[in-house]
Amino acid sequence: MDVGEGAVQEIAPQKKEKEPTEDEKRRQKIAPGTLMKAVVRPGGGDATPSDNCQVVYHYTVRTLDGVVVESSRSEYGGKGIPIRHVLGKSKMIVGLLEGIPTMLKGEIAMFKMKPQVHYGEDDCPVVAPSSFPKDDELHFEIEMIDFFKAKVISDDLGVVKKVITEGQGWECPREPYEVKAWICAKTGDGKVIVSRTRGEPFFFNFGKSEVPKGLEMGIGTMTREEKAVIYVTSQYLTTSPFLPAVEGLEEVHFEVELVHFIQVRDMLGDGRLIKRRIRDGKGEFPMDCPLQDSLLRVHYKGMLLNEEKTIFFDTRVDNHGQPLEFCSGEGLVPEGFEMCVRLMVPEEIALVTCPPDYAYDKFPRPANVPEGAHIQWEIELLGFEMPKDWTGLNFQTIMEEAEKIRNTGNRLFKERKFELAKAKYDKVLREFNHVNPQDDEEGKIFSNTRNLLHLNVAACYLKMGECRKSVETCNKVIEANPGHVKALYRRGMAYMTVGDFEEAKSDFKTMIKLDKSTEPDATAALLKVKLKEQEVEKKVRKQFKGLFDKKPGEIAEAGTEDVDETAGEIHKHDDKEDSDGDHSDESHETADYAPRTSWLSHLWPRRLLAALGRPGCTIL
Repeated sequence: MDVGEGAVQEIAPQKKEKEPTEDEKRRQKIAPGTLMKAVVRPGGGDATPSDNCQVVYHYTVRTLDGVVVESSRSEYGGKGIPIRHVLGKSKMIVGLLEGIPTMLKGEIAMFKMKPQVHYGEDDCPVVAPSSFPKDDELHFEIEMIDFFKAKVISDDLGVVKKVITEGQGWECPREPYEVKAWICAKTGDGKVIVSRTRGEPFFFNFGKSEVPKGLEMGIGTMTREEKAVIYVTSQYLTTSPFLPAVEGLEEVHFEVELVHFIQVRDMLGDGRLIKRRIRDGKGEFPMDCPLQDSLLRVHYKGMLLNEEKTIFFDTRVDNHGQPLEFCSGEGLVPEGFEMCVRLMVPEEIALVTCPPDYAYDKFPRPANVPEGAHIQWEIELLGFEMPKDWTGLNFQTIMEEAEKIRNTGNRLFKERKFELAKAKYDKVLREFNHVNPQDDEEGKIFSNTRNLLHLNVAACYLKMGECRKSVETCNKVIEANPGHVKALYRRGMAYMTVGDFEEAKSDFKTMIKLDKSTEPDATAALLKVKLKEQEVEKKVRKQFKGLFDKKPGEIAEAGTEDVDETAGEIHKHDDKEDSDGDHSDESHETADYAPRTSWLSHLWPRRLLAALGRPGCTIL
């Protein structure tokens, strides 16, 4: 088609054709006259099954002169159990793939099939039963008992669910939740195995094999108050207290009404710190939980896990009825307590069982709590206030909020809560990604504050023993400002700690060149590097003393003498605060000395260094 100059031609977008499925390709090969249908008894309604529907039907296969070849019906020698297939998922002969989607519920139809549309099909995915006349033209009588949209729970179709009544919310039970449900179990032909429990719903602990595996898989997809039928085949019928005898059962249909489940969380994954919800709160988990650092208000009762369940503190009794208020992320309550409260919704009550190391072993211990005590807290989250949203705030207000959080981090650092301190600094740095200074003055303040935060993070990494990350964090400052002497000092200390003495000396010498006022601190740091280098070399020389003086075949014992007084000198230096540890800019002192490697690591294998009592060494 010619298009005039200046004219605009509209080009329709090309629609990408969907690749047909294997079943669709098979159905397209059906030749006219190979598959014929006659309705024996009409069905009801106008709905027909489609993909992802589970179809339930009886079948009987006959020769053209009426001899029964095979049937699911008991009167013709079958098991009396209807066939279940999921359209689009189950393997079926192509004649049924084409014919069943045309049937109504309750309909009986006769399909006349030539061999190429039943088991005589080339590459048929379904194996014909032994002695089946797969080369003959046959009649397939199908009675459509039921069909419905199915949720396939196991890929092999061994567990399939039919929803009768939708449930409430979105949360489903999982290990180690506690579950209450009405359950009735029937065989595939409708015989009752376990009648619906009278009086009380059946109670079980999820993940403890207290119900058959397939039933538990199905219940794990249900929400509160949902009603469903869960179809389970033999490979998922494991023995359990609910159904002790499963031998000989090919299929069981479980009618389930999920009454309630109690959220139980294994917080550490080892069964030591357990949070058990005993009263539902308001809101949805986890969207309405105080996952971020927040101001929390709780009532709690603390008990010892002894026979008497001795109460050692109750806010309603010992705090004049006033709740406890605290800010999360600041180490103000035991770690196990805070971990669990972060996963609560307002007005929820939870029972927390806590081991000593997450209770009071690492936290100021109440006088009436013995050392090493296991604790149980009953906690009610009354409410919480989220941190202020910085969106829409002016620059000065943002910097004031940042300073408050940084000061909290500094306090946590002084209390040696390094991970919590680092989390505070990281929070501000993340928020800074969305801050845009409007002029040069704001830009200078912003840059200085960000550099300071990076150095605070680097100091935390040093204290946490992650010296390489400390170096990387210092590099962020140095790349933006090569003359930043505090960053050079911090990086030099990190290099020294891991035994990269040449790099450390280079940073300290660069400090002197850039700023003469730092010469005393840099000189002291260089002396410390020298002493530590000597300590490592002397220790290795003494431990290898005589090793290479022996004749062939002789082995010398590595020396085990203590290092001389030089080590004492070193630790005296380490006890002093480093140059930028005066908190004039609220940056922090470096890590305690814990050398991990030295120049000798380039000469000696890792295993040999470990044998010398230096398992922390790394080959760089």
